[in-house]
Amino acid sequence: MIDALRLCELLLGAAFAQQSIEHCLGPVRALPLFLPRLVLSLLLALTALLALPGPWVVGVEAALLLCAIAGLFRFDGAYNGGSDRLGLLVLCCVLAARAAPSLMWAQVALGYLAVQLVLSYFMAGWAKVLNPAWRNGRALRDVFAFSAYPASEQLRGWQDWPRLLWLVSWGVMLLELLFPVALCNRNVLLAMLTLAAIFHLINACAFGFNRFFWVWLAAYPALLWFQLWFQLWFQLSFQQRL
Repeated sequence: MIDALRLCELLLGAAFAQQSIEHCLGPVRALPLFLPRLVLSLLLALTALLALPGPWVVGVEAALLLCAIAGLFRFDGAYNGGSDRLGLLVLCCVLAARAAPSLMWAQVALGYLAVQLVLSYFMAGWAKVLNPAWRNGRALRDVFAFSAYPASEQLRGWQDWPRLLWLVSWGVMLLELLFPVALCNRNVLLAMLTLAAIFHLINACAFGFNRFFWVWLAAYPALLWFQLWFQLWFQLSFQQRL
């Protein structure tokens, strides 16, 4: 479990650093909040990389949590939506795992993160499949035709490929809806995570959703660890019933 925890912290530090750099290169008024966050993010990645003792990591993560709370007050909530909320969730879970009084509670904290990651994909797919615009492909056509998200005007030409966008829509929905099934098999999980990472990378390149790519990756090690635990628990439960 400790390896998964350290990987989560390393990737989270990198994700927070990337977000903070964006603000530090912007208006000067953002520096008092995001410059300390950048330094702490780099420290978190460094402590995870060097495997420093737990108290050091807890201190850095607690300071990052204070920065996150200050950001919530500053922007009246998670101004960047899902990526900020997931980043705060990952931070709270790794901090809880580090500060847990026993190994069991540390596993509970990391397991909670893994379950929330699975639910984030499944609930996104469920919301899409209930929407007729996603089922018939119109939602993606509207994104390319009318929204401000495409990173270039050339990408708007995708609206002229309705059948392809219909296939893409259903591919995304099936990937998200079937994500919980990946808990039953290691190879399936690796395939699902690879496809999900590619999905986030495409969104980053096509629509500028770069924050989603890095922060979602920060939760993947927790799910990889949890899948091994879940599969072992399932096998033991099945054998006891026999």
